Amino acid sequence: MYIRTWKKGNKLYASIVKSVRTGKKVRQETVAYLGVITEEQLPYLKAAYAKKKHRLVYDDEKDQL
Repeated sequence: MYIRTWKKGNKLYASIVKSVRTGKKVRQETVAYLGVITEEQLPYLKAAYAKKKHRLVYDDEKDQL
């Protein structure tokens, strides 16, 4: 799954999309429409649905051992 964004006028819209194979062809299917988002929300949405998840919170206690 990934985030698809598009601009219409001065607003930014987003939806969650997944790839589905039907026979020999691959097509994209909208899972959820998120609506209007801000530029500040976009990196967080992309990080949430990225294939490789980055560690956002670090445990300081492990570093001390």
